[in-house]
Amino acid sequence: MVKVFVLFLLLYSALFANNSLTTDTTSQHELLHQTILSLVDQELFDANKDFIDVIFEPESAYFRAEHVDVIKVVQNLKDNGLLKLFFDKPQTVTLHFQTNGSPLFFVKLMENTLRNIGYYRYVTVGSNRDSSEFRWSIELKSEYATDPIILDNELHKSGCNIVDIKRKNATEWSYVIDISNGYLHLPVLEDEKELCLKRSLYAHWLNVSQIKKLSIKSSFRNTWYPYIAYYDASMHLLKVIKQNKKYSHINLDIPKGAKYIKISDLYTLKNIKDELVLAPSGRR
Repeated sequence: MVKVFVLFLLLYSALFANNSLTTDTTSQHELLHQTILSLVDQELFDANKDFIDVIFEPESAYFRAEHVDVIKVVQNLKDNGLLKLFFDKPQTVTLHFQTNGSPLFFVKLMENTLRNIGYYRYVTVGSNRDSSEFRWSIELKSEYATDPIILDNELHKSGCNIVDIKRKNATEWSYVIDISNGYLHLPVLEDEKELCLKRSLYAHWLNVSQIKKLSIKSSFRNTWYPYIAYYDASMHLLKVIKQNKKYSHINLDIPKGAKYIKISDLYTLKNIKDELVLAPSGRR
C-alpha cells in the first residue's frame, strides 16, 4: 500500500512539474511575441511568423531573469531585416522618454546623448513628473527613426540603459530608461593635467569632481566674457560666475559638492574664436 502511495505521489509530482513547465514556456512565448509585436507591425509579424519563431530559438536566450531583453530582441529583428527604420522622405519623429531620477539630470543627459548620435535640433512637446517617474517627449525632423541599438550604446557610456521600448507607429517610439547609476559622460579634469578647449558652437561641459582649483587662460584672439556655472551630481545649480568685462585669465575655486562645470561666454560663443587653456590643480 505504501509503495502504491509513493508511486502515485511521484507520478503526481511529475505531472505537476510538466504542467508548470508548459505554463512557464507558454508564458515566455507569449511575452516574447508581445514584445516583438510592440516593435513591428501586425501585418509584418503575421507574414513572417514562422521565420520569427525560427530566429528567436531558443526563446529563453531573449530573457533576462523573468523579463524580456528588449535590446537583444531589437538587435535580432534588425539583423534579420525585420525592423524598418528608414523613411522614403523626412518625417516628424516623436520620441517619448520615461525615467527615474532627477529630471534636470535626465534632460541634460539626453541632450548630450542625442547630440552624440546626430540629433542637434528638436523641440520639447511635453513633460510630466510625479513621485516616481519623469516623462519627457520631443519631436524632430529626420529621414529615419532613432536606432534603439545606437541609442542604447550611447546611454551605456553614461551608465544608463534602455529597459523597455514601444513602437506606436513608424514615427512614434517610447523608451523607458534606467538612470539609477547614470552620470554625464564628460572629460574629467585631473590635477596638473592641462586641457585645451577648442572653439565650439556649444558651451563646454566638464567633470570637476576630482579637483579643487581651476585656472583658465584665454587666447589673445578671444574676446571672452566668462560665464561659468557649477552643478552637483543631480544637475542642481550651485553657483554662477558672470563677468561683463573681457578676461584673458581667471582663477577659480571649485565649490564643495560640485561635479560639473559649464564654461561659456556671457554674450555669445562667437567671442571665443580660439582655445581656452585649462590648468586644474588640487585633488579631491
